[in-house]
Amino acid sequence: MFLPGTKNKKTMKKIFSKELVIGVCVIFALAMLFFGINYLKGVNLFKPANFYCVNYDNVAGLETAAPVIIDGYKVGQVRDIEFNYEKPGTIKVTLALNENLRVPEDSYAVIEQGLLNGASVVLRMGKSRNMIPVGGDIKGSLGKDMMGTVTGEIMPQVTDMLPVVNSLLANLNQTAANINTLSSNPALAVSIARLSEITDNLARLTASLNQSLGSGVPSIVSNTAHITTQLDSVARDLSVLSSELKSLPIAGTMDNVEATTANLRKMSDELNNPNGTLGLLMRDPELYRQLNRVTADIDSLIVDIKKNPKRYISIKLL
Repeated sequence: MFLPGTKNKKTMKKIFSKELVIGVCVIFALAMLFFGINYLKGVNLFKPANFYCVNYDNVAGLETAAPVIIDGYKVGQVRDIEFNYEKPGTIKVTLALNENLRVPEDSYAVIEQGLLNGASVVLRMGKSRNMIPVGGDIKGSLGKDMMGTVTGEIMPQVTDMLPVVNSLLANLNQTAANINTLSSNPALAVSIARLSEITDNLARLTASLNQSLGSGVPSIVSNTAHITTQLDSVARDLSVLSSELKSLPIAGTMDNVEATTANLRKMSDELNNPNGTLGLLMRDPELYRQLNRVTADIDSLIVDIKKNPKRYISIKLL
């Protein structure tokens, strides 16, 4: 005979059996594992996003959860990568972008390979006013590979530089050998000794100059002060002379000088005029000879008067 409630207890035991508890724990663990893996990948399943598809011929090492970047800012991530069986030869990449982002029709999703951080999708936004609907396809292209750039562009330049580097190293080795050879040359040792003597002489000369300057600076300073005093006196005298010159009637004096200059110019013009009196006197040779004769006659007359004064002077006594 069963007691009341015994049947209910047995039913509850069946519901909470060990198998059920283990199953719930396994489901919970799997769910935590799923969300944990996606969290570690950077996939946020609880954040709303808009999905777009891009078809590539080659994903170039692109992986799930790789960032989608616009102008260096992350706006989404790669949610899924799978082979497109509907279009053989292409790989379908699903992008989860921010729900507020609208993609123009002429935009491109470019895969760029980084040197250290792997591949990423760079979304180059177009300028079209028509937007790609959510779930639509974005045009895809493959950008330059960093390692390919290094190999294809930088390495040839490095290769071209290697002969120059080798030549420089050879020249350095030759220079070092020449230096070693010169170091064993006796003439070089003598030259170095002479340079050392010259340096010592310069040091002594500098010390002597410093000592001379130290002893002669006070006298130089006193002489400079005396000269400065004299210059001040000269400056004061020049100031007085300037004031006196300002008080002189320079204007009247200049007028007189100009009048005298005009008179001299007039006299010079008369002397240079061949028709004038002074011009005739200066240019007539006959007048010059007559004057010479008159001068000679006067001279002989004076001599005769000195010799025979009675002939010209008579003195009568009353």
